[in-house]
Amino acid sequence: MMAEILGKETGYCKGRGGSMHIAAFETGSLGALAVVGSGIPLAVGAALAFKLRNEDRVAVPFTGEGGTNTGNWHEGMNMAAIWSLPVIFVLENNHYAVSTNVDDVIRVKDLSQRAQAYGMPGVRVDGFDVLAVYGAAREAVARARRGEGPSLLVTECYRLEGHYAGEPEVYRTRDEVKDYWRREPLARFRSDMTAAGLVTDAELDAIDNEIQAEIAAAVEFAKESPPPDPATSMDYIYA
Repeated sequence: MMAEILGKETGYCKGRGGSMHIAAFETGSLGALAVVGSGIPLAVGAALAFKLRNEDRVAVPFTGEGGTNTGNWHEGMNMAAIWSLPVIFVLENNHYAVSTNVDDVIRVKDLSQRAQAYGMPGVRVDGFDVLAVYGAAREAVARARRGEGPSLLVTECYRLEGHYAGEPEVYRTRDEVKDYWRREPLARFRSDMTAAGLVTDAELDAIDNEIQAEIAAAVEFAKESPPPDPATSMDYIYA
């Protein structure tokens, strides 16, 4: 994936997708897409294929609150509902679609209520609580695998960083951001696990060190990988 981000031949898409269009079918990733809400119809199509093939699989598209006002979202949710497809629509309400606050474009406060219009269950959880998200997702997946159709899972969270690196973020205050940083999910989950005696700080530090080493190796691999041969510029354009 790091090689793909750097546009190298060894990337998942051989450097053709770059940072915004990574797809890895072998891992179940149908693709990261730049257009807001555009992953919804892809997931619905995949779920239809799962159902027609009698495969015990579930499609899980992720969308921010800004994506819920798109036609793709509405049409995808409706189609998944009427065909009882195995889809879990995860809606990450991080409050800002780039610089647009959710309150400026959506009237309802509880976005899980939107599921009622499609005849599917909607669940709202604290998106900064790892166990709450896991529990709700597990239940929704089990429901889909029983053939009971799609669900909407709304995770109430917050975009802690800017929409892009170096963004001035003039649309929100520093105090607002600091308040949400106090609820940051990784630190919170770490604290919960150590308090419950499930793991020690030393064990978690060791895991962190392993991850840092893995990332460093991935970056080095990407840097050393060759760029695509210009002679292959017309490859992969048509199926």
